[in-house]
Amino acid sequence: MNLDELRRSKAATITRADAAELLDCDPRTITAGIAAGTIPAIHIGRRVVIPREPLLALLTAQPALIPSQR
Repeated sequence: MNLDELRRSKAATITRADAAELLDCDPRTITAGIAAGTIPAIHIGRRVVIPREPLLALLTAQPALIPSQR
């Protein structure tokens, strides 16, 4: 997955594996970012998914869409 595909996608969320491919890193790095709170995530039972819109906002520096972290 690349940034253009992420923008065109209609899916509400992506997987950690997709995010790792997008950012060219190990999925464990995505897991660490989720745990640290630097990557937005939704926990559904044991499943963890990343909401597409907040991730796009984070990657494209649109601060109005990025949830504030306090």
